[in-house]
Amino acid sequence: MKHIKFSVLLATVFCLWGTGLLCAEERVAVALFPFHVQAEQSDEKIAPALSKMLKEKFEKDGATVVVTNVFVDTTDWNYEQFRQEGVRLGVDWILTGDIFIAGQAVSIDAQMHNVYKKQAPLTFFSQSPSLSELYAGMTSLEKDIIGELFQQKIISAITIKGNVRVDADAIQRVISSRKGDLLNRTTLGNDLSSVYKMGYFDDVVIKKENMDKGVEVIFEVREKPSVRNIRFENNHVYEEKELFEVIGTSTGSILNAYKLNTDVDKLKRLYYEKNYYNCRISYDVKPLKNHQADIIFNIDEGEKVKITKIEFEGNKYFDDDDIKDEMKIKEKGFWSFITSSGELNETELDNDVLRIESFYNNNGFINVKVSDPVVNMGTEEITIQFKIDEGEQYKNGVVHVTGDILTTEEELLALLVSQKSKLYNRELVRKDMITLNDFYANQGYANVRVTPRADKNDADAIVNISFDIDKGSLVYFNRIIITGNKKTRDKVIRRELAIDEQDLYSMAKIQRSNRNLVFKDYFQNIDIKPVKTEEENRRDVQITVEEKPTGNFSFGGGFSSDDGAFGQVSVEERNLFGKGQTGKFTIRMSGENALYNIGFTEPWLFDRAISAGFDIYKFENEYDYYEKDAMGLTLRAASRRFWDYTTIGLIYNIEKFDIEDVESDYTSVSAGNYLTSSITPYVSYDSRNHSFLPTKGMYHKVSVEYAGEFLGGEIDFTKYLGESALLFPLFWKFSAGIYAKGGYLDDRTNGDPDIDWERFYLGGINSIRGFDDTDINGTRNNSSIEVGGEKYFQFNIEMMFPIVEEQAVYGVFFYDRGDVYNNGEDIDFGNQFSSSGFELRWNSPMGPIRLAYGIVIDGKDVRSTGDGQFDFSIGAFF
Repeated sequence: MKHIKFSVLLATVFCLWGTGLLCAEERVAVALFPFHVQAEQSDEKIAPALSKMLKEKFEKDGATVVVTNVFVDTTDWNYEQFRQEGVRLGVDWILTGDIFIAGQAVSIDAQMHNVYKKQAPLTFFSQSPSLSELYAGMTSLEKDIIGELFQQKIISAITIKGNVRVDADAIQRVISSRKGDLLNRTTLGNDLSSVYKMGYFDDVVIKKENMDKGVEVIFEVREKPSVRNIRFENNHVYEEKELFEVIGTSTGSILNAYKLNTDVDKLKRLYYEKNYYNCRISYDVKPLKNHQADIIFNIDEGEKVKITKIEFEGNKYFDDDDIKDEMKIKEKGFWSFITSSGELNETELDNDVLRIESFYNNNGFINVKVSDPVVNMGTEEITIQFKIDEGEQYKNGVVHVTGDILTTEEELLALLVSQKSKLYNRELVRKDMITLNDFYANQGYANVRVTPRADKNDADAIVNISFDIDKGSLVYFNRIIITGNKKTRDKVIRRELAIDEQDLYSMAKIQRSNRNLVFKDYFQNIDIKPVKTEEENRRDVQITVEEKPTGNFSFGGGFSSDDGAFGQVSVEERNLFGKGQTGKFTIRMSGENALYNIGFTEPWLFDRAISAGFDIYKFENEYDYYEKDAMGLTLRAASRRFWDYTTIGLIYNIEKFDIEDVESDYTSVSAGNYLTSSITPYVSYDSRNHSFLPTKGMYHKVSVEYAGEFLGGEIDFTKYLGESALLFPLFWKFSAGIYAKGGYLDDRTNGDPDIDWERFYLGGINSIRGFDDTDINGTRNNSSIEVGGEKYFQFNIEMMFPIVEEQAVYGVFFYDRGDVYNNGEDIDFGNQFSSSGFELRWNSPMGPIRLAYGIVIDGKDVRSTGDGQFDFSIGAFF
């Protein structure tokens, strides 16, 4: 490195010395006599033009020029005559010459006479193929003359020597001197610096060798070694792979001190991102044979420095804690080793200034000013200070809606939230602007402009708000353009849309269309955009979809707390032939049951909003005290065309089954062969945003299953079922769910046979967690005969939050409550089984997975308070 610094210093001195020498030279004076023109057709303009060009070039190169306008024949002049004329004109040299023009070719013979030294004149010659190229010829002639005037030489060649890996052309590109230029020490000094700045050389030397015509300039370079290996020492926070991604130096490259210093800065910034502000990083160069070197980055990471204090100056209305709650940057806390509290993120810190201003703006302080944060970086801690000028607090005045009012001002004001606030709140004004915009857009006014105006009254510290509405003209949907669907047919997408071509524009219907397509679960991504057309009142709708695999072949196994260990093989296609049809074949076997199922569903029968399908199944179920082997057929039909989010359906089921291995000491079920034929009408309402992990919406369903001899079966009963769910967001990403279920069985068999399998039991992951699946039943008075109940009520309250949102992993806190009742028993909601606990839910590629741990709160005579158990399930069970 010392050698490099010395060479650069030497180059600088050389450069300055050259510049000074040039300036110190006396200016040379030249007299230009008009050239004699010899041509077939004489042109009087050529000689003056030539004198003018030579004068400009000579003066540019530092000579003093005297031009005589009268032609003088100097053919017979001797030295004394040139001397006398030169002294009279005050010049050092006199330039004369002849111009010969033959056809298009032009040649110039020039003689330069020394006024103060008796010597033969210096001769120069230049030739151009045409008058249009005379300027180029004059440039060459002028350089030769200037070289003699200032004793300068022309560069006849530029040569690069000593380079091994660096291409000579790359060096030539940074050298400004060119072949044919006059040798200029200042320019060569700059070229020397430019070659050094390439960063590839330890030493650069310029040499000159005289040639017959001119001089050869030689740049002799000594290259820096190449990098053989790069190592990092004492790095613990980052792995070497992460450090290599940051630096610009690579193995095989030429060692560059400038780049290495830049790499050190990059590494420091990387450590600063994790709050290691005390880190020290340097590098060592280890020379090796064959002109190579190893680079070692020495890293002293130091200790992580965190924010210990955030201070505010000038805040009177809000205390420090109120303001800190609005910030993303936090002070170091007790859990900082787990959380990111105390870590400095400069981007978030800048955003915190805006958050603080917004916090004040939304509480009436419309003139608040927050200073840029002052960060005090210590060796052990970081402190941050803000200065706040709160200004006056403003209250809401009168709120008006003006302009194009579709209904009445009172109805529009009822939609607004800003008027309900005592203090002026910019965020509420922004929300009201969006509310009005959406209201008008849903009425077909897509070009509506809502302009909020705030009229400050500084004397009373109030703000009067007005929303000026320019509704524009009605807008209609033009074309619906669908792209990206390679498998799914256009009509399968179009039939799910809530919009039609030529319909009145409605943003709400666009959003509903998006929800409908999301629920079909055919697509990875869905993008619906209104697009302007050449007509102001027309919008195309561009629907871009990215399809996902809808076919699935899976096999595997698992464990369920209800069924024990199980294995499953399933083949399913949810978008059969791109028509939206579903076909499925499933075999599922466990220690207690086995299911074989073939199913098919047509969601749009005859291109109408009517779904139809069937399931053929064989179900073998081992209950606690008997076994039921069934084979059956289910026919399904439903329509969604009557009300929004509402489905009206009908299910017919015929099932032939055998009851075997009955333990009559514990059940009243009788062995035998039976046939059930039932019909189930139902009505459901489903506005949930997701079927397994819903965070908002509602779900309600009421069904009545009737089975009897009238339908050809041997079992006679009616089962009434109802369920309801309300889901809503709470705060951050937490959401709540309130669920209620109930049922009633009207058993008309009079115990012949006993249809215990149709009665109600509670317990397990799908009802009251923390209990087994038959713990809650209709058995009374310590009877050894276990029976289900004729009635049941169940309540569940859940609070759900994301754990790994990208992977659809959620946590759930729950409270379960419910009981089963026999006919004639009063329903006492204050005396029911209850439990609470935590559940993990994952919408995995294998299907929904649930793992819950319930703790008994009230177990009556079945479980003790504090008892707990895990419940686990995977996938859906037919």
